[in-house]
Amino acid sequence: MNSIATRYRTGLTVAVALATMIVIAGLVVGSPTIERVIPRLPDPPGTLVALGLAAVAAVTALVVLVVRGAAAARTSARRAALESVYAGEVSCGIRNGDLAARLDQLREPGSKAVALSSRFSIVADAAGISFWVGGRRPRRAAMFVWREVRNIRSDSTVVGSASVPLAVLRIRRAGTSIELPMVLSDARAGHYALVDGPFYAVVRAWKAKHRAALAAEGLELPPLTAPIPIIRQDQPAA
Repeated sequence: MNSIATRYRTGLTVAVALATMIVIAGLVVGSPTIERVIPRLPDPPGTLVALGLAAVAAVTALVVLVVRGAAAARTSARRAALESVYAGEVSCGIRNGDLAARLDQLREPGSKAVALSSRFSIVADAAGISFWVGGRRPRRAAMFVWREVRNIRSDSTVVGSASVPLAVLRIRRAGTSIELPMVLSDARAGHYALVDGPFYAVVRAWKAKHRAALAAEGLELPPLTAPIPIIRQDQPAA
């Protein structure tokens, strides 16, 4: 039932996107004719100008909604596909310039450049931690086995005027040691980044899988550290 609903939502989103693209393409193709006709028209009253501006704003808003809806549908379909195959922790990340550049530095010689979508999926299972893009048929963009992960910690960055938590992985590969800063996405409508308890739950799950995998191979375990607790304004400091 869920797969049918997902396909229906995806099809509806694609149909709306195609209709919007056709309208925009028609405006682009017919722009020379429009430019010739408009100067011959009488000066419109103020009401018509306001209506025209409102129509442009409405079309712009519709395009933005369609694009975001399509991206959300792809993210949901990708997550469902990954959860049906992998037993590990599946999270959603938000692309940032530092992460994309550093992943590219860690790619294996001869492999393609790492291309992350604006929202990508992260799978942490017994084998390691991997980054996925695509929709119903996910494509793996990067993969690191647990022995390549030196440590996992939490940090923060500023996005706009807000402080957003970061999950930071230090990866060592072929003599190169690089930190990967990741902003985790909140799947709830109207929210941007994952924060507070849900964020730290993901970090703890990653740490647990990391330590379990290293212990199974008889490798040295990283120092055991816990995420920094959050002190709220209505909560007395210890």
